[in-house]
Amino acid sequence: MSGTSKTNYLITGGSGFIGSYLTDALLARGDSVVILDNLSTGRLANLRPHPDLRFIHGSVLDELMVDELVHQCDVVVHLAAAVGVKLIVEQPLRCLTTNIRGSEIVIEAAHRYRKKILITSTSEIYGKNSSGPLGEDADRVLGSPAVVRWAYSTAKAVDEILANAYHKERGLPTIIVRLFNTVGPRQSPAYGMVIPRLVQQALCDAPLTVFGDGTQTRCFAHVADVVDALLRLLDHETAIGHTFNIGSADEVSILELAKSIVELTGSTAGINLIPYSEAYVAGFEDMARRVPDTTKLRMLTGWEPRRTLDDILMETIAHARREMASAENPVHT
Repeated sequence: MSGTSKTNYLITGGSGFIGSYLTDALLARGDSVVILDNLSTGRLANLRPHPDLRFIHGSVLDELMVDELVHQCDVVVHLAAAVGVKLIVEQPLRCLTTNIRGSEIVIEAAHRYRKKILITSTSEIYGKNSSGPLGEDADRVLGSPAVVRWAYSTAKAVDEILANAYHKERGLPTIIVRLFNTVGPRQSPAYGMVIPRLVQQALCDAPLTVFGDGTQTRCFAHVADVVDALLRLLDHETAIGHTFNIGSADEVSILELAKSIVELTGSTAGINLIPYSEAYVAGFEDMARRVPDTTKLRMLTGWEPRRTLDDILMETIAHARREMASAENPVHT
């Protein structure tokens, strides 16, 4: 897609955390963007006005609207999804509908008009597989379908299977990415995302709550690095028909993460360990490790994350401080 030709992207869920950064990056390089978002988790404040940006308030469940927008664009990036463990546990039906039916509608429209589509999936695909690092062909290890968390993993797997079937049987140009803990400024603490939640607690001098014993490890990638990976894959014809992990391999335990945030914010509140049974519903399961193997992405595009966990934390803390200050001192016009 290089050169002078402008590509028109449709981004579902484009006013959300990742979508808004991707929008900024596409506009900055001269492409045009149409966003379809129902603002259930996205925010208009995440978007800056731009002559090549059009925002449409609507749902991926609206078949006629999706059909019209896909018809008008060149490339579809399907980010709209119900995300965050908290939302998934509390509103499982809404999550299933959005994540399965919504994706089906968007993929069908992309096929109807022969549009390239990038589908964002999740590291939740791997379920309880705590061996690491996890390659794209690693086994899925899931608990009972009665446990809501695995319903989300299954819904996203259905999206992937559907995309792969359309690619293999109908020739739809699809790219699937599995995102591992994308973080950075603009990420809301409202849906159980761990870094914004711990940062908010630290800045309010409230005890930082760590679920379980805190030894579970995760890897956090800066949203700007993740967007860089998305752009490289969108621009690479060889990526079509493939699935790619996107994430950092820099592993940290959640307890160590909380300690770093206490240190960087100067919080005096301390850390509370909370059993999963109190934090979520009875029978909630978490995995001990989740580390991506990003060799496939690196070999194809040369991508590697450039920002460290300290960079991410300092930037997120600074952003949260600004948000808190502006909430306390609103500007009256």
